[in-house]
Amino acid sequence: MKRTSPFLLLAFLLCPSPWLHAANPYLAKPGEASATIRVATCAISGGFMHLYTAIDNRLFEKYGLKVEFLLIRGAGVSVAALTANELQFLYCTADAIIPSIAAGADAKMIASPLVGLPWVMIARKEIRRVEDLKGRIFIATRPGGTPDTLIRVLMKRLNFGANDLSIRHIGGAGQTEVYNALLQDLGHATMVTPPLDARARRDGLNVIYQLDDLNLPAIYSSLFTNNRLIKERPEVVQKFVAAMAEAVHFVEKNPDRAKASVGKILALKDAESLQSAYDAYAKQLVNRRVNVPASRVAETIEAARQAGAQVRRKPNETYDNSFAENLEKSGFLRELWAGKVPGKRW
Repeated sequence: MKRTSPFLLLAFLLCPSPWLHAANPYLAKPGEASATIRVATCAISGGFMHLYTAIDNRLFEKYGLKVEFLLIRGAGVSVAALTANELQFLYCTADAIIPSIAAGADAKMIASPLVGLPWVMIARKEIRRVEDLKGRIFIATRPGGTPDTLIRVLMKRLNFGANDLSIRHIGGAGQTEVYNALLQDLGHATMVTPPLDARARRDGLNVIYQLDDLNLPAIYSSLFTNNRLIKERPEVVQKFVAAMAEAVHFVEKNPDRAKASVGKILALKDAESLQSAYDAYAKQLVNRRVNVPASRVAETIEAARQAGAQVRRKPNETYDNSFAENLEKSGFLRELWAGKVPGKRW
């Protein structure tokens, strides 16, 4: 029997196999020019952990993407910039953007790394259960906002009467403002997202309810692009979705780096707060396949319609799952996760 040269064997082991290369066809090829893209988030949030980490650790560069990162506060302004192609990608809470697309905005949702509700209810120390809120005051940002909507759903589930709970709105406020209002005894409870829950515990407040337990059709941090980019440069869209899918894996395998990226953006240093953000966004809500949950999109649009929003598009016209689906078909996800992709299939 002819023996294989040890040098040939070493060369075979060191060179990537054709199957491995085919499993990630989205990497930049030698000599390929980089594509410059502008990416924005619509707020500063721990829920955008995967994007922050991908930028800090230069994951996009592997895919031939040169990212210019921006912050544009507010869903409406963000959508306008995206449809005008001033942005090529927007990372934002899906529930804030879907109604605009359903109403006719020239954009689509193309990936959902986080699915569910990160909101938690915090309360003064004498309030230990949601049921203890009868006859009390709940602090919300504005009528129709997420906390306002969620508290009404929760009270209905608990069979609270119309006068069993008062809702105090603090116009124009964000989570920090409603949190401070709670500390100033302007109400008995409010809602925040991690890592503010960790601060609440340190301040002697109680975390009394996880809103994800309502099992509402919520979608959280999601990726949007405009129809122009999908039509004219679909390869750039595909590369970006692949890079975000790799970011999900990278964050899970490198928690210290992910927490460092969030800490830099949120100006946080305490380990408890950073761990709270990591547990919520890298574990609890993560969607490792990054595909858009179609049924949840349909339910979100129907809820917006019932609330009086103008809806011009069918649910399947508001998203494009082909880019996420290609990650499965190509073998990219199997190779990335070394076999079966863990988690739910939305």
